[in-house]
Amino acid sequence: MRRLRDWVFTIPFLIAFGFGFAFFDVLGRIVRLFSLRGFEYVMAILQRYLLATFRLCGTRIIVERSAEIRPRTGYAVISNHQSLLDIVMIGGLLFTNFPKYVAKKELSRGIPSISLNLRWGGNALIDRKDRTQAFRAIKEMAAKAQERGVSVVIFPEGTRSRDGRLKEFKRGGTAMMLAAADRLPVIPTAVSGSWRLAEKSMFPVPFGTEVRIRFGDPIERHPDDVDELLVEVEEQIRTALLEWGDEQSAVE
Repeated sequence: MRRLRDWVFTIPFLIAFGFGFAFFDVLGRIVRLFSLRGFEYVMAILQRYLLATFRLCGTRIIVERSAEIRPRTGYAVISNHQSLLDIVMIGGLLFTNFPKYVAKKELSRGIPSISLNLRWGGNALIDRKDRTQAFRAIKEMAAKAQERGVSVVIFPEGTRSRDGRLKEFKRGGTAMMLAAADRLPVIPTAVSGSWRLAEKSMFPVPFGTEVRIRFGDPIERHPDDVDELLVEVEEQIRTALLEWGDEQSAVE
């Protein structure tokens, strides 16, 4: 009965989810001809829309956001990574901070709205087999974001966690991003529970899943602080996951 219930709510969710990608792809293609900032607003609204569609599946998203985070301000967001919803939450909740992402180049084709945004929205498209190209793309994205006063996002684990457990940080790309955007305050970001939504690739989406996201206090930058920052950010994320039970349940 539980699986039947999940499918009953997943079907309208998938219809709404797919409609959003198709509609905003067309709208984004039109708006980007006139304004990059307008295009960024379209993509931000898309992410808020996608976030709202999960309510059709009874998903409860609990947000803890530092009062020190300011709108229309650039930040370097460093987060653990559990599912596609992580990107939707960060983009939708940091609406006017216009987050830019690091993504594998294969995603730049064939996916309505997502591919369009990755190609034209100032994100870093990387070739995982070409370390030099990947670092160059991340560096260029970070430097340009800092110049424009928008935000950058990176997931140091490199790939999504399939069970909620925090994976080892791969420091190379993150260190490069922080060095290139050396004036952007860092927001430690922890996500818990979103992996459960994608456990079956959203076929179906488990009804009533609780997802938490915590945007910590921005950490101001000082020279040569990259190693120290990464240690602090990783510790904050791990502490949040332990508090919420993800790390403990994964270990057990």
